[in-house]
Amino acid sequence: MLRLGTRRLRGLGLRGFPLRASPGRPHSVCSRRGEENPPLSAESRWKDQAETVIIGGGCVGVSLAYHLAKAGMKDVVLLEKSELTAGSTWHAILAGLYNPGDGHIDPYSLTMALAAGARKYGALLIYPAPVTSLKLRSDGTWDVETPHGFMRANRIVNAAGFWAREVGKMIGLEHPLIPVQHQYIITSTIPEVKALKRELPVLRDLEGSFYLRQERDGLLFGPYESQEKMKVQDSWVASGVPPGFGKELFESDLDRIMEHVEAAMDMVPVLKKADIINIVNGPITYSPDILPMVGPHQGVRNYWVAIGFGYGIIHAGGVGKYLSDWILHGEPPFDLIELDPNRYGKWTTTEYTEAKARESYGFNNIVGYPKEERFAGRPTQRVSGLYKTLESKCSMGFHAGWEQPHWFYKPGQDPGYRPSFRRTNWFEPVGSEYQQVMQRVGVIDLSPFGKFNIKGQDSIRLLDYLFANVIPKVGFTNISHMLTPKGRVYAELTVSHQSPGEFLLVTGSGSELHDLRWIEEEAIKGGCDVEIKNITDELGVLGIAGPYSRKVLQKLTSDDLSDNVFKFLQTKPLKVSNIPVTAIRISYTGELGWELYHRREDSAALYDAIMNAGQEEGIDNFGTYAMNALRLEKAFRAWGSEMNCDTNPLEAGLESFVKLNKPADFIGKQALKQIKAKGLKRRLVCLTLATDDVDPEGNESIWYDGKVVGNTTSGSYSYRIQKSLAFAYVPVELSKVGQQVEVELLGKNYPAVVIQEPLVLTEPTRSRLQKTGGKDKI
Repeated sequence: MLRLGTRRLRGLGLRGFPLRASPGRPHSVCSRRGEENPPLSAESRWKDQAETVIIGGGCVGVSLAYHLAKAGMKDVVLLEKSELTAGSTWHAILAGLYNPGDGHIDPYSLTMALAAGARKYGALLIYPAPVTSLKLRSDGTWDVETPHGFMRANRIVNAAGFWAREVGKMIGLEHPLIPVQHQYIITSTIPEVKALKRELPVLRDLEGSFYLRQERDGLLFGPYESQEKMKVQDSWVASGVPPGFGKELFESDLDRIMEHVEAAMDMVPVLKKADIINIVNGPITYSPDILPMVGPHQGVRNYWVAIGFGYGIIHAGGVGKYLSDWILHGEPPFDLIELDPNRYGKWTTTEYTEAKARESYGFNNIVGYPKEERFAGRPTQRVSGLYKTLESKCSMGFHAGWEQPHWFYKPGQDPGYRPSFRRTNWFEPVGSEYQQVMQRVGVIDLSPFGKFNIKGQDSIRLLDYLFANVIPKVGFTNISHMLTPKGRVYAELTVSHQSPGEFLLVTGSGSELHDLRWIEEEAIKGGCDVEIKNITDELGVLGIAGPYSRKVLQKLTSDDLSDNVFKFLQTKPLKVSNIPVTAIRISYTGELGWELYHRREDSAALYDAIMNAGQEEGIDNFGTYAMNALRLEKAFRAWGSEMNCDTNPLEAGLESFVKLNKPADFIGKQALKQIKAKGLKRRLVCLTLATDDVDPEGNESIWYDGKVVGNTTSGSYSYRIQKSLAFAYVPVELSKVGQQVEVELLGKNYPAVVIQEPLVLTEPTRSRLQKTGGKDKI
């Protein structure tokens, strides 16, 4: 045994410690609690066909098998290469938060209980049965090969833990996963712990970057090292997981985590006298942002993943039920867009993944801030044609691999990254950018938009079925929503009908492959003769907005841009400074403006031409922070905030975009009719808040009469009325204009009031009112 307190003497090594092994080599260790039971023997049955084949017998895969079988799916088969729980499963501020429901569970026992339940409901668990080949057939089914033979599956689910990359490579996918070494320490009996009448709560120390909990009569604690000290299993990255690796561990390295051990001893002094009985150093698979990847994968039919779990034991039960419901009912039971495997793309290289995994591992126990940026691995290859032009002038944000300006600084202003829960160094510059757009003209790089070209003889039929809005006429654009069968908002896109039967669809950067997968899947299911092409990386996008935007653009084109000729929501091909563009008269700022779609390599030349042409009008840049403030004042909803798979379009205030009377029986139409007939229980409202130096960001609690009754979805400071502004969901009875509620920000409740939206009328509405003699709201 090794006494923890003695390790303050850094000169001491671990020679003779029983877990020592030769450098860099994994080794087996003694069983932990519950692992003295031998693994269950492989089942002798074999099926030639299965509805769902799950690859991987860790807690996540077994949980999915259990939930699918319990829900009634027949022919659920789980294939495990060695034995159940092999892999990661078996070894898994002056203030505090106590959760009375906290505790811990034995991974082995959990997995075996789920396995027993899965078998009870008819699932077949076969091991050892390593998958050696995966082949997709033309009808969308899979041929799964193992040493036992072939099995035909209607879908496969990759739940293979740190073997997930190897499984992905079988079908040509490079899943962005990195194996990380994680160490934790178990002590012998500690008298003070043994004398306790009840179990200690789980402790997580953000400053010391460690977690600690009771383990029998001793303690177990594990640190998360900084990216400079933590260790990636590089050999696995380069050559894959060793074929025979299962319940092995890596060489322990107490020196590497000593600063965290000392922090733990300072926080929990009894550790100074405790003896170490075990140091576990095992592999955990990390994705670039530390979150798992869960759901169907774009680009490959009937291929699902449940991979990248740094905390599979915690997530297994919920993820198994979540995926089971999605598979059985055709849509996710609730929104978990942050876990979408399609948030990554071809830009996610191994080098990027490793850099981000190192960063994310060390960030396990840090305080997260609003508008937080993490800089490792940036920039990727996915930079717009304006990156080099703008990088020294602005604070860049990361959006699906792209670098996009958040805000711009001027000489004398603080350009640093100053994250805070309160207004910080970007507050005044963003206010200037806001005024720039409202009073003059501004330019913004919108290249990260997801962009798809859809054409073919069935394109109109497909889009009419996909979208709740009508199909725009040729030469026009509208905002359309794809709904789930239960009538929830799966996505929001702009649809531009460029020529008969040919469309440009545009979505947010984070929704690119999320939306594309849905479109492709419905096209296949409907047998549609269409060509769907992702042109996100081919096209750059510049937005120009403000009262002088028409004047500036008109200098650069011979086409008439007047209001009567180039109407709001119209789309036309133009040449701007002799550069071909597709121009759409639309702007997320709500001001007069255009979005200019062009070849990515033309971005810099187009930007220079526009900036030079606008000197007399005082043209300047603006970023996404100012755009967010502008869109909130105009009451523009954002997908992922005001609407997602947890909301329906009626409660989100999207009635004008949903055409229940259109002939096409679009996805979600019947469900939406039922929702409308039953009536709504909540509504999205616009609030103004009287705060001090803090603004809502989203997900803050709404209080009324001493109770939490709703939540904000997004927020910002309104430079128009110099108050905070937020969207929020509240019960219908609290949604009337003038209703007073409270919004909790940083532990304090601020008074808020429901206002008539929008706070500021859009430019097209102001122009129309001006023509008809109406009064401008602002």
